[in-house]
Amino acid sequence: MSEVKQNNPAKSMRHRARELAMQGIYEWRLSGKSAALIEKATRDEKSLGRYDSEFFGQLLHGAIAQHEELSEQIAPHLDRAVKELSPVEFSVLLLGAYELTHHPEVPYRVVINEAVELTKTFGGSDGHKFVNGVLDKLAAQVRATEIVASR
Repeated sequence: MSEVKQNNPAKSMRHRARELAMQGIYEWRLSGKSAALIEKATRDEKSLGRYDSEFFGQLLHGAIAQHEELSEQIAPHLDRAVKELSPVEFSVLLLGAYELTHHPEVPYRVVINEAVELTKTFGGSDGHKFVNGVLDKLAAQVRATEIVASR
């Protein structure tokens, strides 16, 4: 799997965009700063490496702007209240829910895999299993046609 990432720079740039968007959502949840301020600070940081800047902006602004609707979508699939999620789980789930609902060009399996990888990197030891389960259930709702077609 790591060979694919190294040989596909576009994918790694998108992965980096997801990392930065997730970190921005995390910052927003903890600080209450606007998406615009978080985006500006991110873009001003020179040591971030290469990332898909346009995709980053779409994810960050979209997930934050629609956090209430996205939270309502994921809530039925949780084993606790949304407000009780760790900041990392919340940020990854919000990002994944946004991408599942607003980026149909990205295969649902890619969205879930990327969310799992982000949770493994930034979250608790078993958080990735939880995120995987929640997004899998959400995908069954919002990407049902794609899931049936892939079988």
